[in-house]
Amino acid sequence: MKRVEIGIFGRMNAGKSTLMNLLTQQETSIVDPTPGTTADHKITLFELHGIGPCKLFDTPGIDESSKLGQKKRQKVIQTLKECDLVIITYPSNIKECRVENELISLAIKFKKHFIVIQNRINGIALENNNILLNHTDKQFISADLRQRENRGNLLELIENHVNHEKANKLLPFLKRHHSYLLIIPMDEETPEKRLLRPQNMALEEITRNWAYAITFRLDLKKAREGDKRERDRLVNFTQQIPNLDVVITDSQAIDIVHDWLPNSISLTTFSIMMIQHATQRLSLFYNGIKKWQRVKSHEKVLICEACNHSRIQEDIGTIQIPKILLKKNPDIQIDFSFGREFEELSIEQYDLVIHCGGCMISSQKLNRRIIDLERFNIPITNYGIFLSWAKGQDALDRVIEPWTE
Repeated sequence: MKRVEIGIFGRMNAGKSTLMNLLTQQETSIVDPTPGTTADHKITLFELHGIGPCKLFDTPGIDESSKLGQKKRQKVIQTLKECDLVIITYPSNIKECRVENELISLAIKFKKHFIVIQNRINGIALENNNILLNHTDKQFISADLRQRENRGNLLELIENHVNHEKANKLLPFLKRHHSYLLIIPMDEETPEKRLLRPQNMALEEITRNWAYAITFRLDLKKAREGDKRERDRLVNFTQQIPNLDVVITDSQAIDIVHDWLPNSISLTTFSIMMIQHATQRLSLFYNGIKKWQRVKSHEKVLICEACNHSRIQEDIGTIQIPKILLKKNPDIQIDFSFGREFEELSIEQYDLVIHCGGCMISSQKLNRRIIDLERFNIPITNYGIFLSWAKGQDALDRVIEPWTE
């Protein structure tokens, strides 16, 4: 489920956990005057009126000076990069605002919506003119976070500063009463009794928009063996579909489908669909593939998958893409990252990142990865774009074309 991610940040004993409990109306986080009580992130899922499904983060104090505190600090900053709204809270009895200045600067740097909440200590609100409040008064509130009657005003402030932009459309090119063909190989890694998430999402989106979703199982093994009957089966099937607008294929079949279907039929891939849906930055991944054209021997490429699935036989990430890379340049180094491993990597060592469609992580987490890569000016591309490019410039231009109209 798509959720708005809201993070509570501040120094130790700022009232972050108290605010968490006030918003959730229950003892979600432990509250204690002992510095460092919140040892790690506390996450809760709940519904906010006027916003909808939310994920709320209670984070450790960013100013803990121990070695463990430094590790917590790095995780706090990573969480801030993911949040749709950053809440910075501080106690009214402080004399300097260095920590708050830093958090506001980070929120601005990463282009985050943010608000500042002064936690009234002993019911007293104090002026803190040395806070870097680069905002209007509409982004600031002072309240005793222990008092339930303040919850309504806090919720109103939060709702007013959450980005209410319309959700990105999965398939913006859909036309009412037109047909869309989904090519699904169903290889050995395909789980039984369900479709993969991108396939299921495409089916739902097409149907919801009064268009016609049609599926076709391609025998990829026969296709790669040059079986004419498999080609005829696909070609003849597509010729019978009225108002066929776009074909969406599994990325690993793009080389086959591009050759078999005439250029008059628009074509793209599920992986491209997902990465565009999550980021709305398809040009970033398209331009990233140009890095490969300038790659030098002994450069390092990271192949990134957001999920951990059972990898067997001709796995797209660990087998198919590396084969193409090493065929182009046998001297490069290839590393892999699965699931949360990306967060543990020293990504500055890489010269190119090839990422999956990201269907099993949130768009916030995927965009946070992009923020980290852009910090080191590391180009990133996507499975679907890479495999289309490997087929040739014509195939690459073809899979991008449906998204440019």
